[in-house]
Amino acid sequence: MHPNDMSKSNLISSYELTQAGDRYFDGLADKFSRSLYQAPRGELRLAMLDYLLPTMLALKGQKVLDVGGGLGQQAAWFAERGHAVTMSEPSEDMLNYAKHWHRDAKSLPEEAVTYVQAPLQSLADQAPGPWALITCHAVLEWLGDPRAAVATLSTLLAPGGQLSLMVFNRDALRFSNAVKGNLEKALSDRLAGKGKRQRLTPISPVTHADIEQWSAENGLRIEAVAGIRVFQDYLRQPPTTPVERETLLALEKQYCRQDPHWRLGRYLLYTLSKPEITE
Repeated sequence: MHPNDMSKSNLISSYELTQAGDRYFDGLADKFSRSLYQAPRGELRLAMLDYLLPTMLALKGQKVLDVGGGLGQQAAWFAERGHAVTMSEPSEDMLNYAKHWHRDAKSLPEEAVTYVQAPLQSLADQAPGPWALITCHAVLEWLGDPRAAVATLSTLLAPGGQLSLMVFNRDALRFSNAVKGNLEKALSDRLAGKGKRQRLTPISPVTHADIEQWSAENGLRIEAVAGIRVFQDYLRQPPTTPVERETLLALEKQYCRQDPHWRLGRYLLYTLSKPEITE
């Protein structure tokens, strides 16, 4: 069933948090598509991933586990480059959307992507691997316990494997609120969303310090980090012409890995590695 066919009466309760404190997105696939991927900010995010992933990962056609794959953009990106992809997603609505989009818009063969409807917490049973490459993009910030999620991802990762982790940056959210004039909100650190109704402010935005700590706790090394949307969210006047958009993209590419600029990216993109086992 396509997500548009779902009745409105079945969607209202799905806007609430799960018992584990996580946020799923049944009933919001079309809103995600419009707000995040058919808008300039989503287009820039995907363009930056297209630019950064080949430079930050050792891509060898290995199998990929795409955790919390959402609408399927990242799964399609890897499948089109010859990787066998297993895409996990807890939301039936989002997973159905991805299946239809992969088939109709991307013309991917059926065997290119394997779909698993499951939350991150159950992947040790449903997609244990171990995996040489895992992607987990824009997932941790929607979980009640992102720290535990990093531990789970570490158990799924093969020795010598790589984890591409992208998280919503709490420091950037604070700075953005200050720029918008929400000074009291920034000062009191009331930044996290509530996970209610159709609001898309993440419930668990994280900091670079969090990722450093959680990676170390699980024996993962930070091999590379970049900021995504370092400048776009702070512009007083967003680009309106193709030339202006290309200039912004060039600016983002030039400074996305330079200190201090990457630290204020709306998203932080990491390559984490798991050391090889030595006797």
